[in-house]
Amino acid sequence: MNAEPHHTAYAEPDLSRDATTADEESPADWGALSALPGNPLMWILILSELAVFGAFLAGFAGARLMQPELFADSQAQLSRLFGGLNTLVLVTSGWFAALAVRNRAEGSIGRARVWLAAAGGLGMVFLAVKAVEYGGKIDAGIGLETNTFWTLYYLMTGFHALHVVMGLIVLAIVGWKASLENLETGAAFWHMVDLIWVLIYPVVYLIR
Repeated sequence: MNAEPHHTAYAEPDLSRDATTADEESPADWGALSALPGNPLMWILILSELAVFGAFLAGFAGARLMQPELFADSQAQLSRLFGGLNTLVLVTSGWFAALAVRNRAEGSIGRARVWLAAAGGLGMVFLAVKAVEYGGKIDAGIGLETNTFWTLYYLMTGFHALHVVMGLIVLAIVGWKASLENLETGAAFWHMVDLIWVLIYPVVYLIR
């Protein structure tokens, strides 16, 4: 009597499970934002903040068209030296943040933290110069309610100074948790702070 052939059991792979696992492990698709350095959520924040400051600058330009003489007289009381100095300070600080990212990409966490600390130090210099500028205006009796120019000036530059403070906190956090993605994310926010000031300076201090 012939023995029946022995059939080896064959379990089909669970393709649905493998696909689910792959989906969980793959990063979320953020479209064009996925190609940018750092966390895509930070870029969403950056774009929203740029829109807010864009509205501020558009409002300032519109108010100047309606009150050109008042804006020219008020602008003449601003210190272009202080504004220019702070522009140089922030642009240099942004360069230092970029160097921090480059050094981290090359594997040098220590150097990255040094450059990040230098960027933060210049951020504090910016705030110190702005405090001196505010103090001089307040001593001269120029405040938020003096006229439309000064209302917009204090709102825009004060809101920007708040972003500088936030940026310093971000730099401190990414310096502590110094992965490459974290540094890219923090540097992206800091570059936004630089860019906004580079736009504010000519519009508020220079253009008549």
